[in-house]
Amino acid sequence: MVSLTRTAPRVLPGFSLSLGVTVLFVTLIILLPLSGLMWQLAQLSPGDYLKVMTSRRVLVALKVTLSAAALATLVNAVFGLLLAWVLVRYRFAGRGLLDALVDIPFALPTAVAGIALVALYDKSGWIGGMLADLDIKVAYTWWGIVIAMVFTSVPFAVRAIQPAIEELDPDEEAAALTLGANGVQRFTRVILRPLLPSILTGVVLSFVRSLGEFGAVIFIAGNLPFKTEIASLLILIRLDEFDYPAAAAIAGTLLGLSLLLLIVVNLVQTRLYRYLRTEG
Repeated sequence: MVSLTRTAPRVLPGFSLSLGVTVLFVTLIILLPLSGLMWQLAQLSPGDYLKVMTSRRVLVALKVTLSAAALATLVNAVFGLLLAWVLVRYRFAGRGLLDALVDIPFALPTAVAGIALVALYDKSGWIGGMLADLDIKVAYTWWGIVIAMVFTSVPFAVRAIQPAIEELDPDEEAAALTLGANGVQRFTRVILRPLLPSILTGVVLSFVRSLGEFGAVIFIAGNLPFKTEIASLLILIRLDEFDYPAAAAIAGTLLGLSLLLLIVVNLVQTRLYRYLRTEG
């Protein structure tokens, strides 16, 4: 006797067609540009690569970029968590507007953001004028770079943490309070602990985004070699000089660092989830 089984209807096409379209899209949008970068890198011998990357101008630009990105990421980790918590746990007038404003850096052209930041933080600007009275300069300094990176990368931290906060059970916090846990214990054990994988993801995405920031930074940085010149601007300068291998060396280094961080965070995140699941 032949048994008839009913299969669930497929919303999307079959596996072969879906996989083929996916591979084609990834190849055209991601792999081809990366292969062009790799081809340019292949023009450099190991000695030439080291010569490019160990030049004083490149090292200073990398130092400026990495240090500013690190501080911007630290700021986003703290205030991104706070902002995500407010958006999830509180109801207030203007909450929807605040939630929408978080995504403004995604939609706003970074060059426009840079011009706006200069208008605010220049000594003739609203905030910059007040800071100038205190002998504090932000525009065209390293601090301006940090502010621009914070602006463009904060959505990555907020949007990575926000869903995890929504999944927290308020009853667990109430139970911890009933059992006599103080505020620090409730925050570290009941709130912060399950949020660690999402915080880690948001932090790394924010850092990687800051590494490649260009438009918002160049307007407020001042772009002084050996002082406020960032790595992405130096890549553009090398391209203008038709020194494509040198530009590829700097870009490839930033890309390699970003990929390494993303791989590490995925591995650590998986281990954290397993650990939390086991401990839970």
